[in-house]
Amino acid sequence: MKVLTRRHQARQGSVLSMGGLRMDLEANRAWIGEQPLDLSAREWAVLEYLLSRVGHVVGKEQILQAISGWDDALSENAVEVYVSRLRPKIEPAGLRIRAVRGFGYLVEEVAGAAPSVQ
Repeated sequence: MKVLTRRHQARQGSVLSMGGLRMDLEANRAWIGEQPLDLSAREWAVLEYLLSRVGHVVGKEQILQAISGWDDALSENAVEVYVSRLRPKIEPAGLRIRAVRGFGYLVEEVAGAAPSVQ
């Protein structure tokens, strides 16, 4: 599944962007405006997965399957931790990760928020 997702994204280009956030999937680098965004490997994987499904609610189980390997023992609580760490990091880009109770998470632009570029 991960391979198919990567192939699909490669056909669309190697950069995901939304609001003031850009993720270069080939270089594994992200920016808000011109400022580099410091992300752990798991935060990167969660954010990449959410941004590749903009407009869709993504369940915790889907995120878990996307970010964990065969030898990982992650729980849905781990997803909550990564999402909580990502929220303040992407806020300056005019984005938020909204929890949709009982379904999962959704990345959306904050209405009226101008991305802050430092």
